[in-house]
Amino acid sequence: MKMIKEHERIVLTTSVPAEGLEAGDVGTVVHVYKDDQAYEVEFVTLDGHTAAVVTLEASQVRPVTSRDLTHTRELTVA
Repeated sequence: MKMIKEHERIVLTTSVPAEGLEAGDVGTVVHVYKDDQAYEVEFVTLDGHTAAVVTLEASQVRPVTSRDLTHTRELTVA
């Protein structure tokens, strides 16, 4: 598997309901924790506002690929 680095975009593979995030949301890695076991990821709305900054385990994210396509949805937080 490709090593994920700071400032790279990732795709969320599991939902994080407490933050209003769904699997498939795209974020940017702002910090890589030791041995790539976890990442601090920022999720931003299309108009540039931070929606969430969350610590995620490596199993909850995957690198963006050339076959990924972005789409929009309205952010809802419980």
